[in-house]
Amino acid sequence: MMTPDPVSPPRRSVWPHRPARLSLLAPCLAAVAVAAIPAQELIAQTRGDPYTVKETGRGFARLQDAVNAIGGGTGTITIAPGRYADCAVQTAGDVTYSAAQPGQVIFDGTVCEDKAALVLRGYNAAVSGITFQNMKSSDGNGAGIRLEKGHLTVAQSWFKDSQEGILTAADPRGRIVIDKSTFTNLGTCAYSGGCSHAIYVGEYGSLRVTRSRFERGAGGHYLKSRAARVEIASNSFDDSQGRWSNYLIDLPLGSTGQITNNWFVQGPDHENHSALIAVAAEERKNSSDGLVIAGNDARLAPKVPWSTVFVADWSGNRLEIGQNTLGPGIKRFEKR
Repeated sequence: MMTPDPVSPPRRSVWPHRPARLSLLAPCLAAVAVAAIPAQELIAQTRGDPYTVKETGRGFARLQDAVNAIGGGTGTITIAPGRYADCAVQTAGDVTYSAAQPGQVIFDGTVCEDKAALVLRGYNAAVSGITFQNMKSSDGNGAGIRLEKGHLTVAQSWFKDSQEGILTAADPRGRIVIDKSTFTNLGTCAYSGGCSHAIYVGEYGSLRVTRSRFERGAGGHYLKSRAARVEIASNSFDDSQGRWSNYLIDLPLGSTGQITNNWFVQGPDHENHSALIAVAAEERKNSSDGLVIAGNDARLAPKVPWSTVFVADWSGNRLEIGQNTLGPGIKRFEKR
């Protein structure tokens, strides 16, 4: 299937959360691409119009109208605090969707094209400080964001209680950056087309996920990516209260890059508990030569009755598995 930390939810894990450390094994990760807008710079919202195009000061009652006003150009839509049954489709341009007050903007339960709250197929999109919740579609792929083409940056956002958080199509020239965001109670395997996941990235050029939290998976994988290159660093994957979940990280076609300085817990209600990280389990399409997996901390939650494998590899490539801290019952590596 195609499948906040605006204010972080309370951490309920059974293991203490380590302070995040960005990887030293790759070039320094970029700063958050979508910075919070200082309050004094916010354009006053027109009374009754929750969406304001910052560059023109025009207010709109519907998100789609604000997106259409930017069209093929570049613009920022500032969104007033509130809960919205609204959605939009972006077909062109470079649009930033920014909460006037991070954590106070909620898109709740409304999807466009039976897909997502934001359906994106323009040149570039950026999302900052927004919560997406209760997203459902008829095929089990209801998402906060459906990216069909172009680049995407997400920061300080929260995806929860939906079939998927972020779902993408394929764009080999595209890049995706996700930073300081939270993914809660996402995924399902209840539909005939297969499972949905917290994040499901198609065949993109690159994916970077940093300083984000994944928790309470409800089916499928926490992070599944077909991107040719990944940088997955300084995140937490807490499955201690997950149910029917699968891999914590799945790279089904293989990938180069790094998985570094993350924190993993596999919980007792895990459906597929054969591994925490899977490399090329479906096809050896992307090279995985030199994929760095180091500096991570992985544990089994209390009362987990099985043993498992930290990295299961089907690629046959040369993985760079460095020093990782593994709890009892977790084998370092297995070739399959």
